[in-house]
Amino acid sequence: MGSREGEKMDIPPTLDRPGSRSAVLQRLLSFRYAAAGIWAMLRSQQNAWIHAAATAAVLVAGLTFRINPLEWCVVTLAIIAVWTAEALNTAFEFLADVASPGFHPLVKKAKDVAAGAVLVAAFGAAVAGVLVFAPRIAGLLNG
Repeated sequence: MGSREGEKMDIPPTLDRPGSRSAVLQRLLSFRYAAAGIWAMLRSQQNAWIHAAATAAVLVAGLTFRINPLEWCVVTLAIIAVWTAEALNTAFEFLADVASPGFHPLVKKAKDVAAGAVLVAAFGAAVAGVLVFAPRIAGLLNG
């Protein structure tokens, strides 16, 4: 995508020169499109609501147990991993449904693999949660 020496680089019609008012507007609109994508995921995926509830519970637990900054980093990265996997899985499902509206065994396999990626991320997040919160919960239970 880079420019070779002596070659004129064309600017795509959707982008203006950096720093222009129109370029800034395009950047702001990209956030709006991203928010619309997150909303589409939340509206269409029941598992996203489970992730939202788990995210809220983990954030409340982190504040309640006053986890340290390093633990917040672990928890934050785990949350981001799950949400990223869920978003990519959702996007993939939408595209697969357009490409192959009827049943196709390879599309099913691809969707299963994408869903498996979400499961891997969620399992990793659960392990991270246990490592961060189990000692605190054990201390609470032991008095």
